[in-house]
Amino acid sequence: MSNPADELDYGTLRLDRTGQAEAFDAIGDRYDEAFPHKEGQIAAADWLMGSLRTGSRVLDLGCGTGLPTARQLALAGFEVVGVDLSDRMVELARSHVPGGVFHRADIADLRPGGPLDVGRFHAVTAFFSLLMLPRAEIPLALRTVRHLLVPGGLFALSMVEADVDDFMIPFIGRSIRVSGYLHDELREVVETAGFAIAGESSYTYAPAAADIQPEVQIFLRCARRADDF
Repeated sequence: MSNPADELDYGTLRLDRTGQAEAFDAIGDRYDEAFPHKEGQIAAADWLMGSLRTGSRVLDLGCGTGLPTARQLALAGFEVVGVDLSDRMVELARSHVPGGVFHRADIADLRPGGPLDVGRFHAVTAFFSLLMLPRAEIPLALRTVRHLLVPGGLFALSMVEADVDDFMIPFIGRSIRVSGYLHDELREVVETAGFAIAGESSYTYAPAAADIQPEVQIFLRCARRADDF
């Protein structure tokens, strides 16, 4: 049996988050106004709610303001834990979802042997959070998600379809760096990380913020495969 800590060795990879958290600190109060329509997220959370027992533990990676996902899951009776890199986002999530537990942390902090042990979960959501990472880190983040899930645990993931790596874009008056994949490559990366894809949906989305271009959002509904890597 392989050692999960070995598979998640970040080695000499330098984690560069320069400006990322600061951008979301600055735009936190305007984020939900800029993205008012979140049908894809709501539908993905509905899938989890229909697949899990009430009281199941769910981790919301890149929880943002807590809306709509963390609140939706908490109101349905799930034990919700949220993680975000932005202090302001975590502050807003705590106010919007008082029944949840929220940490200001990097996804890399959750890897085996990392500085933050949040336990294991029946499901993990990562809605547009992994696109904030350079491509070299995304497979490691997916392996971390797999490590955080109980056997057979569920994973709801969304990404913007784009062939870019750590690419700077304007974002609600700030600048952030984003990465993405085209459809087939995204599926391959997710499956290689140890997930079976049970279903998918896509949405063409035009944010309300003038400096954000229309985008195609891909939502994958996945389960942790039991085989070892």
